[in-house]
Amino acid sequence: MGESKLAGQFFDAAIGLLQKVRDEDAADIAAAGTVIAEAVAGGGRLFAFGAGHSSLAAQDVVYRAGGLAVMNLLAVPGVVGVDVMPATLGSALERVDGLAGAVLDSSPARAGDVLIIISLSGRNALPVEMAMNARALGLTVIGVTSVAYATETKSRHVSGTFLKDHCDIVLDSHIAVGDAELTHEGIEAPFAPASTVVTSALMQATMAAAAEELVRIGIEPPLLRSGNVDGGHEWNGRVMAEYGDRIFFRH
Repeated sequence: MGESKLAGQFFDAAIGLLQKVRDEDAADIAAAGTVIAEAVAGGGRLFAFGAGHSSLAAQDVVYRAGGLAVMNLLAVPGVVGVDVMPATLGSALERVDGLAGAVLDSSPARAGDVLIIISLSGRNALPVEMAMNARALGLTVIGVTSVAYATETKSRHVSGTFLKDHCDIVLDSHIAVGDAELTHEGIEAPFAPASTVVTSALMQATMAAAAEELVRIGIEPPLLRSGNVDGGHEWNGRVMAEYGDRIFFRH
């Protein structure tokens, strides 16, 4: 069998977007890495949040080989992904006022911590309120979003604002409104979303920038190793013991 034309087109689209964020978001990625490194160096804690498919990029930097041990998932029940039944409930919960505030108030997050909020559209009540409340609590907020939505859609938050309006640093994924890269004759709806590929790359690039900055200021980055390589469990045990007071994904 030959190659799929549409598969190749998706790779081309994804590669183009990755090149765009590498070139246009470089300064913001570096700034976000510095903020994260300074929090680690100063005893702060790190949290990542995303709703629906945006949660995939948040989960991608939590408790994983090659990742910072002190990155925690700020989970909102029912919106982490398609684990809720019906799946449409998760989308509905993103529009509920007050939910983000309740989650933050019951979380370990405090002033001086860093919260990364991932929301492709940035228009729903949950990420907007999460950013507003987090900043009010004294957290530094890094938003990962598609800024295009702020000019081409309307906010669903009572303030009329978007996630990008309440962040200390914004990383723009440059994903087009609708999150589908391809169209094809005979296929009625656009398809092949690239937001997960691009947003996860933004997150990993930011973690790399943080590790680089930690080394620059003389601190060994608290990275986890794969448990599937010899010595991995011992390494991780040492890191988790040293940073245990900042790790919330275990008892």
